[in-house]
Amino acid sequence: MSTPDNSLELAARARGHRRIAGVDEVGRGPLAGPVTAAAVVLDLDAVPGGLNDSKKLSPKVRAVLNQELHRVAEVSIAHASVEEIDRLNILRASHLAMERAVAALSPAPDFLLIDGNLIPCGLSIPAEAVIKGDARSVSISAASIVAKIARDRIMVDLAQQHPGYGWETNAGYPSKRHRDALQNLGVTPHHRRSFKPVHNILYQEKSISH
Repeated sequence: MSTPDNSLELAARARGHRRIAGVDEVGRGPLAGPVTAAAVVLDLDAVPGGLNDSKKLSPKVRAVLNQELHRVAEVSIAHASVEEIDRLNILRASHLAMERAVAALSPAPDFLLIDGNLIPCGLSIPAEAVIKGDARSVSISAASIVAKIARDRIMVDLAQQHPGYGWETNAGYPSKRHRDALQNLGVTPHHRRSFKPVHNILYQEKSISH
């Protein structure tokens, strides 16, 4: 199994860039909660060992790496809200979260490595889109870990306010428990109304009430 390396960062450095940020988002698939992005500028001489796509790491390893990244790297985290997701669509909202994460880095990076095949339209900094970037670039994998931990913590907090949906374990993704709870407990203010399973339940409720 290949793991991320710093070849994309070194190539950008060879072109004269000095502050290279990896950017990634988590939370495009869930039915509830915000979408969260992180931007991370690594010191290439002090890259924590074991970085990988956050989905391939155990929660324990993710937590250790997250702590280490906050210690040795420059880290920025930003979100787009459920209201923004419903108003803009999930792709644009995830790009907005990325734009906010990049904007919060100070001083600004001079080059971005962005997970995915699209560069958010609100970014004016030179950037490269990297498909499956969290498995290829150490900077993007660092961003994926930081974003996932931050979003998971939000969902644990929301789970305490809205018990029964299992957000503390499913992070808002449409697990069976979450879908069953939507049917039985209904839609919360944290659900994405533009997502079909949520929209359908609201539509059912509307039909019943008329």
